[in-house]
Amino acid sequence: MALDTADADAPRLRLDASAAVHPLLSDDGSTAAGETAEQLDARYAPYARRDAYGTMGRGPLPAAQAVRLALAAAVLLPLRFVAGMLVLLLYYLVCRACTLFVDADGGRPRLAGWRRKAVLRSGCALSRAMLFVFGFYWIRETRRRSPNAKDQFEESQRPGAIVSNHVSYVDILYHMSASFPSFVAKESVSRLPLIGLISNCLGCIFVQRESKSSEAKGVSGAVAERIQEVCQDKNTPMMLLFPEGTTTNGDYLLPFKTGAFLAGAPVQPVILKYPYRRFSPAWDSMDGARHVLLLLCQFINHMEVVRLPVYYPSQLEKEDPKLYANNVRKLIAMEVG
Repeated sequence: MALDTADADAPRLRLDASAAVHPLLSDDGSTAAGETAEQLDARYAPYARRDAYGTMGRGPLPAAQAVRLALAAAVLLPLRFVAGMLVLLLYYLVCRACTLFVDADGGRPRLAGWRRKAVLRSGCALSRAMLFVFGFYWIRETRRRSPNAKDQFEESQRPGAIVSNHVSYVDILYHMSASFPSFVAKESVSRLPLIGLISNCLGCIFVQRESKSSEAKGVSGAVAERIQEVCQDKNTPMMLLFPEGTTTNGDYLLPFKTGAFLAGAPVQPVILKYPYRRFSPAWDSMDGARHVLLLLCQFINHMEVVRLPVYYPSQLEKEDPKLYANNVRKLIAMEVG
């Protein structure tokens, strides 16, 4: 995984070898910003698909692959769709039952006792069931231990957030099955049928990303406040944050945004990888509906997870969130080589 998106040795984004390869280039081979074709390819390399389905998932397929896809679409796709909807409906019913007669704080139900345990345990189990439906039958997990562990009494503070690289929407399902965290979502998600109630039970922070107003500071402040709450209240679920801010093809690690590090609290770094042979689960440059269709039509999907030791920031990192973010990014990049 590369640290910089403009690595000269990195695989380049390849489209058709014609004059229309770079329609935004001028006659001298540069963009309006002065970028050359090579620089443009390097900049978009983190979003290039390199699987059997090609650019945007619409590349030509060999006859055998096309027949296999047609059979999967006729048999496997409907079965998985029905199974996935049943899993989603079951968890919605659990959340509906556990939130009856419960006061909501800004739409977020304050669950405690048996209600919280039921939502948590069933959420983890059903998220894993949904991954199974998607073809992730086995997930290889590796836990790294700190080579120079410090005094456990000194560093016993609970991590406030899970920070992870972002490759696919499947990332969220894995994290829900492993630790059931809260995360940041569009405000419109809270109004979706079934998913709206579930996301409120997760304690999600809802934002209006379409708004052109200065919401960024407010969102960062809300995230920092929630992370501090997590550190103080063991009943508050940890935050799940993707510091890259978008998904990539999994071969690159984009610069980290500082929102996850503003609170100066410890974080749990997690690395997700999706080895593949034909279809890559990475959601990079393909529309969502086509990606879900192809993912469900692949009989077996693979996922590997590396959980690094909790990262406890130094005093200098607490005072400089950008330094904190960069150091965690370097740690993750070193781990994946």
